[in-house]
Amino acid sequence: MRWVRRDVLLVSLDLAIAFTAYLAPLVLRFDGAIPHGYWHAFLRLVPAILVLQLVANHLFGLYGQMWRYASVREARRVMGAALCGGAATVLVGYAVWQRLPLPLSVLILGATLTLMGLGTIRFQSRLFGFRRREQIGERRRVLLVGGGDAGDMVLRDIIRNPGLGLDPVGILDDDIRKHGRRMHGVTVLGGRRAIPDLVSRFDVSQVLLTIPSATSELVREVASLCELADVVLRVLPAVRETVRGRVTARDVRDLSIEDLLGRSQVETDLEAVQAMLRGRRVLVTGAGGSIGAEIARQVASCEPSALILLDHDETHLHDAVAELQDAGLYADPMVDLTAEGDVAGVHSALVDIRDQDRILWTFMKYRPEIVFHAAAHKHVPVLETHPTEAMLTNVLGMAHVVDAAMATDVERFVLISTDKAIHPVNVMGASKRLGEQISRSLDADCISCAVRFGNVVGSRGSVIPTFVRQVDRGGPVTVTDPTMTRYFMSVQEAVQLVLQAAALSTGGEVFTLDMGEPVNILELARRIIRLSGRIPGKDIEIKIIGPRPGEKIAEEIVDLDEERLPSGHDGIVVSRPPSPNRAVLRQAIRELEALAAAGRNDELAQRMKVLARGDAVPGAVEVAR
Repeated sequence: MRWVRRDVLLVSLDLAIAFTAYLAPLVLRFDGAIPHGYWHAFLRLVPAILVLQLVANHLFGLYGQMWRYASVREARRVMGAALCGGAATVLVGYAVWQRLPLPLSVLILGATLTLMGLGTIRFQSRLFGFRRREQIGERRRVLLVGGGDAGDMVLRDIIRNPGLGLDPVGILDDDIRKHGRRMHGVTVLGGRRAIPDLVSRFDVSQVLLTIPSATSELVREVASLCELADVVLRVLPAVRETVRGRVTARDVRDLSIEDLLGRSQVETDLEAVQAMLRGRRVLVTGAGGSIGAEIARQVASCEPSALILLDHDETHLHDAVAELQDAGLYADPMVDLTAEGDVAGVHSALVDIRDQDRILWTFMKYRPEIVFHAAAHKHVPVLETHPTEAMLTNVLGMAHVVDAAMATDVERFVLISTDKAIHPVNVMGASKRLGEQISRSLDADCISCAVRFGNVVGSRGSVIPTFVRQVDRGGPVTVTDPTMTRYFMSVQEAVQLVLQAAALSTGGEVFTLDMGEPVNILELARRIIRLSGRIPGKDIEIKIIGPRPGEKIAEEIVDLDEERLPSGHDGIVVSRPPSPNRAVLRQAIRELEALAAAGRNDELAQRMKVLARGDAVPGAVEVAR
């Protein structure tokens, strides 16, 4: 038989084991003096024992396996083969002799010894293979922080894959009930505060934080302990970044500044968000930007009937659509604005929101039911010296999108705003505050809201990538003011807030994430320098350069003039600003257009700030009663 030829050595060993397993207890049973009747019965029965055991092994799949990767499932197969072989031997004996041909103790011990022998040669093969591979490459001694499910998965992966070059010397967990216990042969040595002592005692080269749900406070504490012990800290990605919550040692990555700045995640009501988006036509402006692209990714996972990505930048738009297709979220080809046919799948619209006619034409073609407006200029120092660009995009472009939404009966409209729109002191904040007022001028039939959040970690032009570039160049790292603070959040969390706000909105609200404690920018610069393996002030200089034009020392969450409302959602603050008088607001926009056309930049910047604060001229912004 083919399987016998392929595993001839293993088959030969199995036959020898079965023969010895039944002979040995027979010899021991009679102290070597086997009665003639039993000896004759054994010689007649042994061919049947060998054939039956061989067949049982084959039926239970004991041949053709890679035993160095064997698991509990393979162990069950070995047990089943031995027991079935023993049972078949007893049945054949009864059939031939009409009674037990050998003492019952011999038959039981024979089956038991066969089981032990079959298992030994197979799992010893795995053990020897493990030891051979263990000698390959230099081993790095690691401590695992976290003895939960994720720690268990990572530890098993390390043990099964010695090629990773990791040698787990201990586990740390703050649950004292686990102290002294073992997981896969590795002992829980204590809590996380023991890191410095254990790193020195066991010559540890890496600490692995195997807690995907770790808060920023926990990450910072463990990072500080590792810094004190002069050892590298690596972490698992957050639960939401893993595939079905399963992790391996390969998922462990270097510590990033996002891990230190992270905060307790907002729990999103996925059912409400999916119910709102499933089967609907959704349009995202600014879809090539960091926020817009993430909105597109998360919306696409909620199965809308159509997703229209609108941006004026060709390259960013192409990348956003291609990413969705590569991820398999949609198989439909890209369709340009002249394509005919049903609106379904992913569509790209290369359009500038400043072009009123093209924006209206796009909305009429695709008839979106839900709009996420993320297109905007956002960099404070740049817009402070280019107020015309801020007005044309953030104010006039916003008005064009709102007009198109009203003309095509959009059902929900969500504006991506900023915490800088609260008491705006710069052009960027003023332009976004005016954009909020424009969004609230939508018809009552359209549910509109604005979502404010702080700095998005890793977005283009934000402070963190700027600091990283300065560190890579060898410094100095420039900080505007030692007391300056900012709120930070990840792009994923920001977009979760956007989607949740869209589902919660009843119209006219401003949603703001309760972003926890603000981060001191000087301390942030020091953390980034330390993450690079350098010492602040010694290896990399930190230079205080003073606030840039339009910058606040600290940002706010809610304007004091805005009515605070219960959100029904932990971590989200809801306010309802005064509603604008639509006619007066449109007159103000025309005034800004005239100043921009005349090139009167200083007057334009000042007028935008005055209008945004609502004290332009009496009656410029009236409160709806």
